[in-house]
Amino acid sequence: MDIAIVGAGTVGTAVGVVWARAGHRIVGLTGRDATVARAQTWLPGVPVQSLADAVIGAEVVAIGVPDDALSSAVSDVAAVIEPGVWVVHLSGAQGLGVLAPIEGAGAHPLALHPLQTFADVAGAIEALPGCAVAVTAATEEGAKLGDGLARDLGGRPFRLADTQRPLYHAAAVFASNYLVAISGAGHALFGSAGVPDALAAMRPLQEATLANVHRLGPQAALTGPAVRGDAGTIDRNLSAIAAAMPGLVAPYVALCRTSLGVAGDRVPQTGRDAIEEVLARWS
Repeated sequence: MDIAIVGAGTVGTAVGVVWARAGHRIVGLTGRDATVARAQTWLPGVPVQSLADAVIGAEVVAIGVPDDALSSAVSDVAAVIEPGVWVVHLSGAQGLGVLAPIEGAGAHPLALHPLQTFADVAGAIEALPGCAVAVTAATEEGAKLGDGLARDLGGRPFRLADTQRPLYHAAAVFASNYLVAISGAGHALFGSAGVPDALAAMRPLQEATLANVHRLGPQAALTGPAVRGDAGTIDRNLSAIAAAMPGLVAPYVALCRTSLGVAGDRVPQTGRDAIEEVLARWS
């Protein structure tokens, strides 16, 4: 198919490269100043144009702008789109509602979200194959098109109800973004404790932890003082954090409570009560 990409940043460029490798034709790109150099590197020969020019003749227009710019981008596309064109956004948090102006212009809405993290174009291209891809469509025709575009990314498409996209995206934030945030907190505390090359020290621990999650499931994979009901260790942890980095006390408390929820009946009631007493003092 002939595909135009509106907002060819990291994600838009990466999907464009993979779609082109799958046999689709990327006919036009739009973006900010950096898009020109990015296109020359990853999609040489594809013109970076005005929006009106980029979408001419496209059968699919993929919108890859950040979530907070999506509504504005959709309105701009709706003003120039031809009837019958498929317009797909790549946001995980938003559904088909944001594409209402597209339907008003006679085009067809589709939402496609690769469940993957994209820090840079090269890494994104490498990470796309094998990832799950959420497909939300208003019609079966749209769902089938979304499934095909997802498979052409090397992904594993699944149908996601429009009403569930915000919750789905919140889950992705926990599984990826907050994982990085927690890693940053651990890295900072290791550094404060004097651990040399903290990132290298953390790596085997984190790799084994994630491997256990995928092998055993979260509840069985959970280790540490919360699942053991070890209130004394948790209290000592919090005292040390308060002295070194007091801003991390509240996250530790919140994550300890979350750990108790994940552990479920693995935590003895006496230990759970003792931990809740410690957490209450630090809340």
